[in-house]
Amino acid sequence: MKAVAYRRPLPIDDPQSLIDLDLPEPEPRGRDLRVRVHAVSVNPVDTKLRRNSAPPPGQARVLGWDAAGVVDAVGPEASLFKPGDRVMYAGDITRPGSNSELHLVDERIVGRMPAALDFAEAAALPLTAITAWELLFDRLGVDAQTEGTLLIVGAAGGVGSMLTQLARQLTRLTVVGTASRPETTAWVHELGAHRSLDHRQPLAEALRAAGLPAVTHVASLTQTEQHFAQLIEALAPQGRLALIDDPAQPLDARALKRKSLSLHWELMFTRSMFATPDMQAQHDLLGRVADLVDAGRLRSTLGEHFGQINAADLRRAHAYIESGKARGKAVLAGF
Repeated sequence: MKAVAYRRPLPIDDPQSLIDLDLPEPEPRGRDLRVRVHAVSVNPVDTKLRRNSAPPPGQARVLGWDAAGVVDAVGPEASLFKPGDRVMYAGDITRPGSNSELHLVDERIVGRMPAALDFAEAAALPLTAITAWELLFDRLGVDAQTEGTLLIVGAAGGVGSMLTQLARQLTRLTVVGTASRPETTAWVHELGAHRSLDHRQPLAEALRAAGLPAVTHVASLTQTEQHFAQLIEALAPQGRLALIDDPAQPLDARALKRKSLSLHWELMFTRSMFATPDMQAQHDLLGRVADLVDAGRLRSTLGEHFGQINAADLRRAHAYIESGKARGKAVLAGF
């Protein structure tokens, strides 16, 4: 089967940074599904691993943690799906990725594909939808009746695009998203943000200047170390701060004490990495997301289509993600 992989960490402008390969077809076991992949999207995790994590000597690693496709075969213990079902998922970072014609994935982290979307549109959803859902409802503890103000730092990116929609559609929170360019600011408003701020400016000052009340919840999706002091200042006493990025400098949690603020990390791979007892929660929430899409309440956040799933087109998509200027998701379809 066709696949795209890398053998050693290289800059994305090096032709060997991602290469086309032929690999043996995998066989499903246990609760595995074997999915014939029709479309994938590229996330920051793909570029970080390609730059920083070397495969074992003599081996190649397949990246890709978003996919939409059709179930080709199922393992002997699988019961949630059958061959022919259209599915979407983000996969498991401890297993080979989805940049291959056939891919194995545990059914407990797979959801049905929305009927309203094509494969490329669906492939833009899973990783960011799971991250945004878990951050909002599991980490920040928000529910449908929660009131207050949610500040989303980096609202125009993949996770921010989904988080903005979920918060606006499923909660009573006032949603304030940050962006820095006219096109990304327009995107944030299009997705449902009540207000927007420029994250190049001090955020606490910008909130006061806009006449917005103290923030009760913060989702910091990018450059947390740069904004950390401002976020603490902006948060109301007993507020909650959640982040997903990898700060370049250590964060001093002692600064949270005076206001009794809480700090939360979100990594959507935790459930699959540790096979947690509630691992199937990701199957359930992807089903909810599909229902919301089909009801017209959520939309795909596909931003740019980069062509086919091959090394040359994936290199272009990786470069786009690394540019820091991505709006929505970078997607590829077909081999």
